[in-house]
Amino acid sequence: MNIKEILAHVDHTLLAQTATWEEIKAICDDGIRYKTASVCIPPSFVKRASEYAAGRVAICTVIGFPNGYNTTEVKAFETEDALRNGADEIDMVINIGDLKAGNYAAISSEIAKLKSICGSRVLKVIIEACLLTDEEKIKMCRIVSESGADFIKTSTGFSKAGATREDIRLFKQNIDACVKMKAAGGIRTLQDAEEYLSLGCERLGTSAIIKIVKQDETPTAY
Repeated sequence: MNIKEILAHVDHTLLAQTATWEEIKAICDDGIRYKTASVCIPPSFVKRASEYAAGRVAICTVIGFPNGYNTTEVKAFETEDALRNGADEIDMVINIGDLKAGNYAAISSEIAKLKSICGSRVLKVIIEACLLTDEEKIKMCRIVSESGADFIKTSTGFSKAGATREDIRLFKQNIDACVKMKAAGGIRTLQDAEEYLSLGCERLGTSAIIKIVKQDETPTAY
């Protein structure tokens, strides 16, 4: 797999609390130059980034991030606001407490509501796999598959661990064919990226891959 193929699956990400507009603009410039799948940025920057990118790279943002325990009404408002501001893709965090308590209908209803708001735009569901048992991960595979969401995503990158190959294999065995997979958190090398893509991931949430490319590229590479 060549580097351009890898980059086409990357959600080039900057979600640090300290992020400034100049840093976000640089992320957008990178996404445009290297033709990443999207740039994934905080909601407060979506409007400026959308206007700046002007359709040259997809703008992704996060909802209920990073803990997921906002009410559904708040997540719905966040989603509507992000889409009005120009977001093309939404990565939402589930209410993990509801999952632990067995309130599956509440999780399913919330995902379905946000997908109805997104319409044809992409909705990714972050389940924070590092906090879940395998049984809970499998349950979320079924809920996401039945909810109409486009992706199941491993992690926020803000908890105790990120993506693992074992989780992606488990997802693959338990999601419907219509659901895609996004691995995020801890993808730091080209080998990591290739391995996750070979396991069936459609997207990779990472900030490291473009840094590697910049270190290795020749002046005529792009």
